[in-house]
Amino acid sequence: MKLMIVIPCYNEEQVLPETAKRLTKKMQALIEGGLCGADSRVLLVDDGSRDKTWEIIAALHEENPLFEGVKLSRNRGHQNALLAGLMTARKHCDVSISMDADLQDDMDAIDQFLDEYKKGCDVVYGVRNKRKTDTFFKRQTALFFYRLMKGLGVDIVYNHADYRLMSRRALDALAQFSEVNLFLRGLAPLIGFQTGVVYYDRTARFAGESKYPFQKMLAFAIDGITSFSVKPLRMITSLGIVILCVSLLMLVYTLISWILGRAVIGWTSTLASIWMIGGIQLFCLGVIGEYIGKIYNETKRRPRFIIDRYLNGENADPVADE
Repeated sequence: MKLMIVIPCYNEEQVLPETAKRLTKKMQALIEGGLCGADSRVLLVDDGSRDKTWEIIAALHEENPLFEGVKLSRNRGHQNALLAGLMTARKHCDVSISMDADLQDDMDAIDQFLDEYKKGCDVVYGVRNKRKTDTFFKRQTALFFYRLMKGLGVDIVYNHADYRLMSRRALDALAQFSEVNLFLRGLAPLIGFQTGVVYYDRTARFAGESKYPFQKMLAFAIDGITSFSVKPLRMITSLGIVILCVSLLMLVYTLISWILGRAVIGWTSTLASIWMIGGIQLFCLGVIGEYIGKIYNETKRRPRFIIDRYLNGENADPVADE
């Protein structure tokens, strides 16, 4: 069984040498333990890094055939870089495991991933036991995000990021999803097949800075919600009905006030109503705009990634997104 570990990298020069060192030991242990074949590899995907990440990947490939490298033509974001690695790996492996380069994912959990695979699971999710390494703000916002996604009807695995195993069959199924707006945590459950869960403890980042500051986390959450649920649009419809009912009640109130001779109503309530309705309208237009933007991106059908170079034992030519 050929295993390929897919790792997207963006400005990871500080952590990549240590990551490679630990992965070398781990892969040797897996091969010696008979959990994967001697031809198993680690695929490092450079997502248009601005530091020496690609130089390190190229050097690792020259020193050790265990490491292969993919260089994207430009920065395309974590999800697209991960997809590029998975789509490259599916042509050369029996099973893949995706993980981050920052050493926060527990490598010892790979053994359990492979055990679940041998039991017949095509997709195995790595789920965090706790979020002790996160700040209070990030922990609470993450919990809110998962609850919100569940409430909107999105099938998502709680406390699962992108540490997962996918068989060749699952990768072939994933390749059939052609949307440009990627949210792999939501796509994986849509594949179906038999699934498993492995629980692990996530540690603090070894070096470098997080690639997901608050602004990117917010954009990522919006992409996830608008890519998998139309409930926000239905909520706008419901809100419109509620405002219509309130407007009718206000109409009745003003008519009664006019009949009773108390037609002069304070300007405060009038201005407050105008500002409130205006704010609600702008918010609703913003939500609708998000969906229109998604439609715009999908209709253009631009490639999700373009591979500049691919370093492997076969010296494969660069390929674009399928």
